[in-house]
Amino acid sequence: MDLKDKAFDWLKSILIALLLALFIRAFFIQAYKIPSGSMIPTLLIGDYLLVNKITFGLKNPIKDDFLYLRRIPERQEIVVFTYPVDKKVDFIKRVIGLPGDKVQIINKKVYVNDKPLNEPYARWTDPEVYPRDVSPRDNFGPVQVPEGHLFVLGDNRDQSYDSRFWGFVPIKYLKGSALIIYFSWDSENGRIRFERVGRLIK
Repeated sequence: MDLKDKAFDWLKSILIALLLALFIRAFFIQAYKIPSGSMIPTLLIGDYLLVNKITFGLKNPIKDDFLYLRRIPERQEIVVFTYPVDKKVDFIKRVIGLPGDKVQIINKKVYVNDKPLNEPYARWTDPEVYPRDVSPRDNFGPVQVPEGHLFVLGDNRDQSYDSRFWGFVPIKYLKGSALIIYFSWDSENGRIRFERVGRLIK
């Protein structure tokens, strides 16, 4: 085999690997980096996640919609989705309200269908409680989640920009479910958080 044939085989192998990687990214698994603290303590700034893109069905790779919707998220499941206000941005939040649910927040406590929601994952950092006419952060609703939509919140309740402020998430905007932390970088201390690597996201 001459040099030209070797170069062709090498180029063909790279092309096949690239196409395979693009196919996997489009339909199955995607990496995602946590850019903000809205999901603390569950997810930290600098966590790198793998997102399962076929959890809810088969997405159309051209536009934000499903070719086949297998299921909708469960309540309290962590999901990645296209931010409805700016479709160039992806958000990650926890599903609180499903289609048809009544959601209300009273003095920072979340109620779904008039029952208090058990939320061991949630965190509050500000003792101040805002009335509804000042901010929807601590007192919100009641609202009913429309069909085909979800109500989502960040776990870091006093520091999260979520459905309280910008509304519901269309189910068709779902990108997938958060699966596992494959890497975590603590930029403040300049170290890898080895204790977080391999952690399943719940």
